[in-house]
Amino acid sequence: MEVAQRLQGRLVPAEEIRWLGEWIGANPQWSRKEIARALCTKWEWRDGKGRLKDFAARSLLLKLAEQGRIQLPALRTQRAGTRWCQHRPVDGELDWQEPVRWEGTLKQLRPLSFELIQARSAGYRRWNFYLNRYHYLGLRIVGENVGYLVRDRAGREVACLLFGAAAWRCAPRDRFLGWSSEERAQRLPEVANNTRFLILPWIHSPLLASHILGVAARRIAADWRAKYDHGLRWLETFVERDRFRGTCYRAANWQCVGQTTGRSRQDRYNQLRVPVKDVYLYALASGSR
Repeated sequence: MEVAQRLQGRLVPAEEIRWLGEWIGANPQWSRKEIARALCTKWEWRDGKGRLKDFAARSLLLKLAEQGRIQLPALRTQRAGTRWCQHRPVDGELDWQEPVRWEGTLKQLRPLSFELIQARSAGYRRWNFYLNRYHYLGLRIVGENVGYLVRDRAGREVACLLFGAAAWRCAPRDRFLGWSSEERAQRLPEVANNTRFLILPWIHSPLLASHILGVAARRIAADWRAKYDHGLRWLETFVERDRFRGTCYRAANWQCVGQTTGRSRQDRYNQLRVPVKDVYLYALASGSR
């Protein structure tokens, strides 16, 4: 029996999912991006500044397609520099050579500067290139997000960060915060997920990672509010236990509140296993809990 689903913070009834599949089929000329934007317009799905939430809509569509409940058109090739292109090369990428290894103290690097990533800027292209090339997960951006390209006192690029929309359901986090299902639906926009953190591999400096997390935590609420017209109260991240120890998060006063179960959110039959992750939270405001 088909049931309603909560996707991207919206409760979508079964009959609306059936309508959505028919509506997509009746407009075969549309791209996935056009479908997402048209759906936002039809549902009046907008953020606090009145902008269409097309990232959230596209994520919703992909989840339904993965479940076999709708069929999306084939993915079209995107030109470099567009929002959904997975790899946007920097100028001269084919001649790219990694800088020589640098090793030193945090004092030698400070003060750090944080460039707030803006789409299609030079900093954006380099940040995108670094994450695609050097982060083991590559780069994927969905929903509300803020990114930073970090440089040292000499202008040398040392790190990349990306904060995005919070995980919809996370039992350790929800228990720690004391959230019911209704409270989670209301308060999830107050949480940002640190989905990518990369110290560039030729930079080796003790304490650098935790210092960067501390600086980011002090500014992200203001940057988020300026971009989306609402603030943040918590940061979260998920650290693969078999790959990382989470030392820099603990050193930056993030708190481990539990572990994931090792099941994918797309696993409806208890068969698909994924790496177990430690769940970390950081309070941006006193008394947040």
